[in-house]
Amino acid sequence: MNPDWLTRLREFLAAHSGRPPRGKKERLAWARAFHADLTDAGLAAPGWPVDAGGMGLELADQLAYHREMTRARAPKHPCGLSFIVAPTLIKHGTPEQRERFLRPILRADELWCQGFSEPGAGSDLTALATRAVRDGDEYVVTGQKVWTSMGDQADWMFALVRTGEPGPAGISYLLIPMDAPGITVRPLRDITGGAHFAEVFLDEVRVPVANLVGEENGGWAIARTSLGHERATAFLADEFRYRRIVDELLALAGTTGAADDAVVRQSLARIEEGARILAANSRRALDTVLDGGDPGAAASVNRLVKSEFEQLLHEVALRVVGPDAVLGSAAAEAPEHGRWTYGYLMTRSSTIGAGTAEIQRNTIAEKVLGLPSHRGGA
Repeated sequence: MNPDWLTRLREFLAAHSGRPPRGKKERLAWARAFHADLTDAGLAAPGWPVDAGGMGLELADQLAYHREMTRARAPKHPCGLSFIVAPTLIKHGTPEQRERFLRPILRADELWCQGFSEPGAGSDLTALATRAVRDGDEYVVTGQKVWTSMGDQADWMFALVRTGEPGPAGISYLLIPMDAPGITVRPLRDITGGAHFAEVFLDEVRVPVANLVGEENGGWAIARTSLGHERATAFLADEFRYRRIVDELLALAGTTGAADDAVVRQSLARIEEGARILAANSRRALDTVLDGGDPGAAASVNRLVKSEFEQLLHEVALRVVGPDAVLGSAAAEAPEHGRWTYGYLMTRSSTIGAGTAEIQRNTIAEKVLGLPSHRGGA
């Protein structure tokens, strides 16, 4: 990569600075336009290989990249799930799949959702029942997915489907267009009042066999790539975002006088400690990925610590805000437009989504500590 990338990135960010619009649709359009321009400028995906459309930066430069983006308050890519499916396609996809999907992913021209969780197979994905039956050059897919983030906005779904026997050996990884006949999406309203998830029904949806990633019945190992990146590289930028949020909370505690309370000061110290632990864990997981290893165990540690940190962070934030924390974001008097209260409500799901805290603890116990499997046996 040309070493002038940092100069060009700073120039790009200076030319694209500005406050985000308030409206949800306008903010999404603003973020999509930003990332389209970023891609066209050759400044997107710092960790991707150059031949996949990325920048091919070393780890230290990737950290510098994310630090610069956070400092400039650049909008996050509007579809974080894209950076779960993309590394999977880079590693396991066909040349045609990489050519078809990677650039639209980077430009945010197409948004993705993840079709993993099901009503009877949330935390234990190996029990999933959505079935895909081969019919000539197509699969016929029938079943239901649930807790599907961005399910009502996505253009594509990367899904796990059952093509063989029960258990992990009968699972395949399929790319499904969300406008295909037979798909019904129902948004699910959550505690914040918004609809961040959806349930997706698939009724004999026909998907070309060309959309299969890897081998038929080989999807479970491929899914581990997705989950590993979800818990490793996909969270790399979070290190700097959490740093900024913690600094903002510390400043707020000084402004409101909450920092004068000894108990609050102890809680703030725990927050500071958590932010530093997350930074160390993120780099350890990424090191594993860059060395070609499976980040599953290290990334599970990161995922568990992150989810519990997010909840603690916002619990402390409500103590700092005080009684005004009961005001929602729609109230004109809500401190900082209600961001801390909204964050508190949103993070109630942190220890459930993307693998529950119990699942992460099982993985850590078995893969890190070497304890016997929770399913029995070694």
